[in-house]
Amino acid sequence: MVQALPVDEGSGLDGMDAVEADLEASIGAEVETRVAQVDEGWHLQRLDKFLVQLAPEFSRNHLQGLIERACVSVNGAQATSAAQKLRAGQQVLVSLQPTEESKAFRAEPMDLQVVFEDEHVLVLNKPAGVVVHPAAGNWSGTIMNGLLAHHAPAAALPRAGIVHRLDKDTSGLMVVGKTLAAVTALSRMIAAREVHREYLALAAGRVPESLVIEAPLARDPVSRVKMAVVASGKPSRTDVFCLAWSEGISALHCVLHSGRTHQIRVHLASRGFPLVADTLYGGAPALGMKRQALHAARLSFAHPISGEALRFDAQLPQDLASAWALAGLPAPEF
Repeated sequence: MVQALPVDEGSGLDGMDAVEADLEASIGAEVETRVAQVDEGWHLQRLDKFLVQLAPEFSRNHLQGLIERACVSVNGAQATSAAQKLRAGQQVLVSLQPTEESKAFRAEPMDLQVVFEDEHVLVLNKPAGVVVHPAAGNWSGTIMNGLLAHHAPAAALPRAGIVHRLDKDTSGLMVVGKTLAAVTALSRMIAAREVHREYLALAAGRVPESLVIEAPLARDPVSRVKMAVVASGKPSRTDVFCLAWSEGISALHCVLHSGRTHQIRVHLASRGFPLVADTLYGGAPALGMKRQALHAARLSFAHPISGEALRFDAQLPQDLASAWALAGLPAPEF
């Protein structure tokens, strides 16, 4: 049993006050300090295991990270290894701060490209390179952070009103609910496939004039960062129309009938037509593209409150428009 000791001027820490002050100064104000004495039961046990008992609300991985960031000391000396063996009678001090995950749900001013907005609905044109929702490696600078700054009541909504997502490197249109009623209605509409999403893309190879790809999708059993066509996956359908073809590149209009992760990218790659510069799925960089050549160009749905039919179109962003022209393809019409 590890019991935290009170940390105050009368704690008798024998020189640890200075260490504590240094640690708190180094990691900012959001700090809680805990200290405990190693008893006989923890003699020669690992430091990181001791910390898990001292701060059980944090993961072992997070606590190991605090050791690496000089936030842990043993008898006044900075700890440098999670595997350090403790001795009975030693005092362990840790300066805790929230995990990155716990700090993700915060407002960050952002230049959101608003296409439409009323009291219930917001339609955005997301640039490539921006993550929609916080996740590992992207705990800030996301569309969600921007929404919290743009619309304070979003803090009371599930996922700040986000009802569907675009991949980080996919540009284009997405709808967000601004009220709980709108979020609920939009979520049901998406599940019922009543929100229509159409994309423009460039793919390698000569794609047939029209192509229906129905293939179940699931997490790739070999690489967890990828999706794949898997027999036990979720049913998925993409309708593909070839608008033009030139120099080994096809200009495509893709219509989603389901909204699985990486759906268009995986479906096309599975047929031998990977998107230009989609390196995750075998698409070679070309035409100056540094991200997958995919753009959510059209979004249509009934307003979740009024029922009014809404349709929005977003022109190709500069990088994709330039690639389109370099390939000698006519401007897209669909």
